[in-house]
Amino acid sequence: MSSISKIGWTDASWNPTTGCTQTSPGCKNCYAETTAKKLHGIGFKEYDEIFSVKTHLHKLYQPLNWKKGKRILVNSMGDLLHPAVPDQFIYDVFGVMNQATQHTFQLLTKYSDRLVDLSARVLWSNNIWAGVSVENQDYCWRISHLKTLGAKHRFIAFEPLIGPISDPDFNNIDWVIIGGESAKYAREMKIDWVRTIRDACVKSNVPFHFARWDKQNAKRLGRTLDGVLWDQIPK
Repeated sequence: MSSISKIGWTDASWNPTTGCTQTSPGCKNCYAETTAKKLHGIGFKEYDEIFSVKTHLHKLYQPLNWKKGKRILVNSMGDLLHPAVPDQFIYDVFGVMNQATQHTFQLLTKYSDRLVDLSARVLWSNNIWAGVSVENQDYCWRISHLKTLGAKHRFIAFEPLIGPISDPDFNNIDWVIIGGESAKYAREMKIDWVRTIRDACVKSNVPFHFARWDKQNAKRLGRTLDGVLWDQIPK
């Protein structure tokens, strides 16, 4: 698969592991699982067991061969911090990120508790951004975990946003992303939920990136929020 990503807030995807299990409501219409089923159907070896968690040693060192600096999303097709991924493999991934200083790595997880447990045993070099996925208020504890990490840069992806976030606190957060679901049976993302988060970002001077509406609203609104494209990405 090409390293080039169609995700608007990154340049490339790196998948040293693939596969995951549904762990919270935001996973219901997982695009990665849907994609894995398609790739399985056309014979991709990495997906011979569809979405079972696997490590891929042959992909571990890929970023070292990409000479031009990129923003790289770590594991668009899984979650590096999944319980089935061995600790040592995670350390090896961090080792590659530490070496590939030409890149900015966007490490995004739903397993924030495990990342907290391992945080003191890895080197958070300046080119590693730690991020958590949060779908509604019930999972804001992931943000609390994020703020305890040794990472120098932290971001939150409210993707997919399927419920409101009350009084968001973006102290010690460097970037916020919002996106709705694009699946066939996508759940609605209400505009007031998005406005609340956007307004908190503006108030806290945190870069805000609005990735997309849910499938239904996207037809009507495109990618604008109140008529504005929010494509802010930290330098």
